[in-house]
Amino acid sequence: MTVSDLVFDVIVSLVKIGAVIAVLFTVVSIMTWVERRLSGLIQFRWGPNRVGPLGLFQPIADGVKFLMKEEIVPAEAHKPAYVLAPAMALVPALCAFAVIPFGPTVEAFGRKVPFAIVDIDGGILFAFAASSLGVFAIITAGWASRNKYALMGGLRSSAQMISYELALALSVIGVLLVSGTLRPMAIVERQAGWFWNWNAFAGGWQILGFLVFMIAGFAETNRAPFDLPEAESELVAGYHTEYSSMKFAMFFMSEYINMTTSAAMAVTLFLGGWQLGFPVPFSGWPLWALQVAAFWAKVGALLLFFVWVRWTLPRFRYDHLMNLGWKGLFPLSLANVMLTAVLAALGWVRR
Repeated sequence: MTVSDLVFDVIVSLVKIGAVIAVLFTVVSIMTWVERRLSGLIQFRWGPNRVGPLGLFQPIADGVKFLMKEEIVPAEAHKPAYVLAPAMALVPALCAFAVIPFGPTVEAFGRKVPFAIVDIDGGILFAFAASSLGVFAIITAGWASRNKYALMGGLRSSAQMISYELALALSVIGVLLVSGTLRPMAIVERQAGWFWNWNAFAGGWQILGFLVFMIAGFAETNRAPFDLPEAESELVAGYHTEYSSMKFAMFFMSEYINMTTSAAMAVTLFLGGWQLGFPVPFSGWPLWALQVAAFWAKVGALLLFFVWVRWTLPRFRYDHLMNLGWKGLFPLSLANVMLTAVLAALGWVRR
C-alpha cells in the first residue's frame, strides 16, 4: 500500500465515521419526536405541538434543557464509576454500528469504497461483541449510584440480557449457515435480486429466525414490554434513577442508538440490507443513492415498529419475561438452527 492509498483510506474512514455519527444522532433527535407524537396518536392525544410546527423543534428544546439542568451527584455514590457509566453505555452503542453496511461498494477516485466504516470478515462477531458491552454500563450505573432501585434495575438488566443474548445469537446462526460468511457486506450481496431472495423469505427461509431476532432485540434494548430494568411503576427509573442533566441524556441517547443498531442488524441479516428488492433501469450514483435510501427506509420502518409495540403491549411480569427467554425463544432459535442445517444439507437453501 502506497502513502497516497493510506492517506486516502484514512480520510475516507474519517468522513464515514463523521457521517455515521451525525446520522445516528439525527435519528436520535427524530425518534424522540416520533416517540411522543406516535404515542399521542395511539392514546388520542396531540403530543408535542407547541415548539415549532407540529412540535418539530421539541428535540432541540430538550437538548437545551439537558445542557442547562443542574447536575446532581449522590453524596454516597462511587464517583469514578458513576461518571464513567454513561460513557460506557454510549460508546459501545456507536461502535456496534461500525460494521453495518448502509450501501454498496462504490467506485470513487479510482478506488473501491464500501459504504461501511469497516468491512471486515468477522463483522457480525464484532457487532455482537460491541453491543453486549452495554450491560456493563447498566450494572455499573446501578451499583455506583448507591440506590436500591438503581441496583435492582442493574441486576434485572444483567439477568435479562444474558437470557436473551443466547436466543439472539442463535437466531443469527441460521443466516450464517445460509450465507456461509460472517462478513455483513457479503451477507447483503447474497440477497440481491427480487425481495423474495432476502433471508427472511425464500432466499434463506429465516422468517422464524427473524421473529426471534426481533423479539430478543426488544429485550436487549430494554424496550417495552421488556423494560423491566427501568420499570417506572416499580423502580422509579431503574439504573438511571440518580442521573440528571447530560449524564441522563447519554443513557437516553444510547437506548435509541441501540434501537437503531438493532434495526439495522435485522435489515442487514434478514431484509436485504441496502438491496432494493426489485430491478431498476439505471446504475451509478443514482442507484447507489437509492440503495442507501432503501436501507434507511427499512431501518425507519422497524424503528416505528419499536415505538408501536411500546405503546401497545403492557410490561411483562419478571417471571414471564424469563420464561419467554428460556422456554420460548431459546428452543425456537435452536429449532431454527437445526431446520436450516437440514435444509442446507438437502440443498433446498440457495447459497
